[in-house]
Amino acid sequence: MTDTAQQEKPGLYDRLKAATGHPLAEPILALICFLEAMIVPVFPEVMLAPMILADRRRAWRLAAICTISSVVGGIFGYAIGYFLFDTIGKGIVEFYGAGASFEQLRDSFVANGPFMIMIGAVTPIPYKIVTITSGVAGVDIWTFILYGFIGRGLRFFVPCGLFYFFGPVASNFIEKHKKWAGWVMLVAVIGGFAAAPMLFPKHGTEVTDQVIERTTGTDIIPGPKAPDQAE
Repeated sequence: MTDTAQQEKPGLYDRLKAATGHPLAEPILALICFLEAMIVPVFPEVMLAPMILADRRRAWRLAAICTISSVVGGIFGYAIGYFLFDTIGKGIVEFYGAGASFEQLRDSFVANGPFMIMIGAVTPIPYKIVTITSGVAGVDIWTFILYGFIGRGLRFFVPCGLFYFFGPVASNFIEKHKKWAGWVMLVAVIGGFAAAPMLFPKHGTEVTDQVIERTTGTDIIPGPKAPDQAE
């Protein structure tokens, strides 16, 4: 009796999958996408995938929810860069390890804003770095929103489409290995926080500080004295 109860006890993946049917599941997903666009280092796909696998008919609605909430969060990230960089944005940028190369990154956004937004919106590069830097660089807000919609749309609609068409195959595979599926998702969440500071190379900071210190102190050498004039 006890052995049967233990076998029927739901695992982590089963609990995650059951949670996707909660009335607040979609609002929570929207909140995650919103925060991911400006602060939180988490992958929305960790929650999005089991939600589609539980009911693939809502794949397109979930993709739209993720895209819209991410773009709205991106606008707030833009505002942080434009209005609050010194108080909030700088700390976020430094947390992700982009502080040392931020000036070069800002210059890239000034020169190629739409291209940089698209790259950042589609790739695993933290989107909050893209949104904050766009605000600091003064990228046109409508350009930012337009390319944000295109990039974020690709980011979410493509995997949602794959889950929609290949969902049954993926679901069968996960059901066979669901003992590990839930833990993989949990590790992905924790890994997002742990890997965030390592996504950008941290080089040049100490050297720059030393150069500044030397040029403002020890490197200041008095010039040669003027020769005495003959009487």
